[in-house]
Amino acid sequence: MYYEAIDMLKGMISRPSFSRDEAGVADFLQQCWQAAGYKVYRKGNNLWLIAPGFDFGKPTLLLNSHIDTVKPAAGWTKDPFVPEETEEELLYGLGSNDAGASVVSLYEAFTVLSEKEQPYNLIFLASCEEEVSGKNGLESVLAELPPIAFAVVGEPTGMQPAVAEKGLMVLDCVSIGKAGHAARNEGINAIALAMKDIEWFHTYQFPEKSDFLGPVKMSVTMIHAGTQHNVVPDRCEFTVDIRTNEFYSNEQLFGLIREKVACEVKARSFRLNSTRTDLQHPFVQRAVLMGKEPFGSPTLSDQALMPFPSVKIGPGNSARSHAADEYIGLMEIREAIDTYVRLLDQLDLKQ
Repeated sequence: MYYEAIDMLKGMISRPSFSRDEAGVADFLQQCWQAAGYKVYRKGNNLWLIAPGFDFGKPTLLLNSHIDTVKPAAGWTKDPFVPEETEEELLYGLGSNDAGASVVSLYEAFTVLSEKEQPYNLIFLASCEEEVSGKNGLESVLAELPPIAFAVVGEPTGMQPAVAEKGLMVLDCVSIGKAGHAARNEGINAIALAMKDIEWFHTYQFPEKSDFLGPVKMSVTMIHAGTQHNVVPDRCEFTVDIRTNEFYSNEQLFGLIREKVACEVKARSFRLNSTRTDLQHPFVQRAVLMGKEPFGSPTLSDQALMPFPSVKIGPGNSARSHAADEYIGLMEIREAIDTYVRLLDQLDLKQ
């Protein structure tokens, strides 16, 4: 299993798989899994396998990770599409850490777990468009699947369970003033108006703070105004990145924000809400018994699109994601396969 996983990951690295352009890797994995004897379901560039003996009387457990990658960051000293294995048992390549290692580890765990009857139905889904939260990724497949009771999401967490994850809402804001000549005392400066709201976004603290995720975090990340130096600007546009916790839905926060600011506010989407799974969930309890430490993740994943309990856990380190010279330790993959099986074998989701 370990060597098969490494070879599969090398095959993934060798095929560029940028978000919305994952067909090469999807074709490769489909061929691998069909050669192994599985019926591979496919929708777009999403692939999934269903373990034998599906029983609607059992809860369904979903294993999920993503096959798409970001584009290579500046600063790579290696070819990001040539898998390079070192004497230190590190494997370099784009997507090795985020999230190819999780894909191949979850696949191997799926093969082991499906060899014998489990108290749940088991589905493994390798989805696309995760890095851009695309609507043709996981979200498009959920309607094709039976109801899911619980999901394990493969992302680089050092095989520690992320039981909570921050959500994301992006706001496009506009302050409207009145144009005038900068040399005379006329017009209403839209930048001055925007500064008051920007200061509010920078300093305001929503009262509910999460033990795992902390407070809601709001950051003004882009601003644009003005046409030339001697014209008082009548329009100032700025963008706010908001990372939410489980106490506020995105729609709820949007309503609260509109009450506080004077600018026009438009949300790009309400889809990516914060998630939180109860510490008493059987999967979390087993993880704790195995010495794992639940934590809250500040980074976004497809968990945000799952309307059911989930835990994010996978090999690798989030700090390596999207960075130059991305790599995974080969022993991290071996450990991940073993840990996934130990966490899930005969797990009773009805407890």
